[in-house]
Amino acid sequence: MELFPYGVVYDFMGARRLFAAFSLITIIGSIVLLFYPGPRLGTDFRGGTEVEVAFKGAITAGEIRQAANNSGFDAPDVIKIDDPKNPQRYLIRVGEVTTIDESKQQRIERSLCAHEAAKPPECPPERQANEVKFSPGGEKITIRFREAPDLEWVKQRISAIPGVVLREGTNNPTLQSARDNKVEVLLKSKGDQLMDGLRSSLGVARVPDSPLRVEWIGPKAGAQLRDAALQSVAISLVFIMAYVAFRFDVRFAPGAIVALFHDAVVTVGWLIVFGREVNLTTVAAVLTIIGYSVNDTVVVYDRVRENLGRLRGASFSRLINVSLSEMMSRTILASATVMFSLVAFLIWGTGTLKEFAFTLLIGMVLGMYSSIYVALPLTEWLDRKLFSRKPRAKNPAPVRKKTAEAV
Repeated sequence: MELFPYGVVYDFMGARRLFAAFSLITIIGSIVLLFYPGPRLGTDFRGGTEVEVAFKGAITAGEIRQAANNSGFDAPDVIKIDDPKNPQRYLIRVGEVTTIDESKQQRIERSLCAHEAAKPPECPPERQANEVKFSPGGEKITIRFREAPDLEWVKQRISAIPGVVLREGTNNPTLQSARDNKVEVLLKSKGDQLMDGLRSSLGVARVPDSPLRVEWIGPKAGAQLRDAALQSVAISLVFIMAYVAFRFDVRFAPGAIVALFHDAVVTVGWLIVFGREVNLTTVAAVLTIIGYSVNDTVVVYDRVRENLGRLRGASFSRLINVSLSEMMSRTILASATVMFSLVAFLIWGTGTLKEFAFTLLIGMVLGMYSSIYVALPLTEWLDRKLFSRKPRAKNPAPVRKKTAEAV
């Protein structure tokens, strides 16, 4: 299918200076947005606890936020999720995590007479613990005593520590091994504490017995994931630049890399403008955008290289105009096919799939734009300034904007 008549050349490069200025402004603006106000990082990157709840009755985000504040959680983030099956579905995100910090671990060890400072008479030999281990998630404590443990005493000692809440149940703590005097204590996670607080403030008639899902990640792991995400994007750009330089020549590689940088940064900038969350799903979408954009750029580069031999004597600017005019039908049809699928996901999808589709839609539009008005104008400028030993012959007939001309 040909959307544009074959043989008609459009003067894309005639407006390259205008679009170059526009691209520079959008890149600078997106970089500013990255620092102020900054992206709204998800739990994947900043750490915290994420609870998804389908409430039983009508409720507002303000009521949920107030209930979380009353339960001792600072600055909770409440997001309404569009779900026809669960119209009262909300995502609640708090910065607190279940992990037990080092100071609290020391207090628990002293309370269980396992610390070096613990001495009789407060800690007689029959009360002293040989070993105390904390699970990485902070939801379980394993204790090994010298002699047969008193479970009620263990429960009282741990419950007296501020910020440590035991999970309800008659079998908590539990004697795991009578031979080794091993005791297991289960603690309430921040997700459990948040649900308890919501039930206490909003009532059991509106708050379900259990959430749809609970996820958490520590701040240190979140920082590592954030650094790994940035490294993955940077490494992909380096290898793509090497591939383009090897596939074509050096003058083509900078344009491709600047176009990819433009797509990645401006996509995140638009996500900040729309108030969208930046998380691992966003990084996956950005990497997908980079792959799609470089594919589009390489296809156009390949046509330019073909026309270098076919249109000898033509200026590089005219070569680009001819190549883009020949590729416009292919570019629009290929992009439209993918966009139709993404629009379907955006309308009927939920959760992560919807966010992924939204990010890809922005990136694909930017990818088509950057292939025309970022990569190729920079390639033309490099050819004119650094690679042209003598002026190219002028066009036999100047191309006028949106004017048909035989190739």
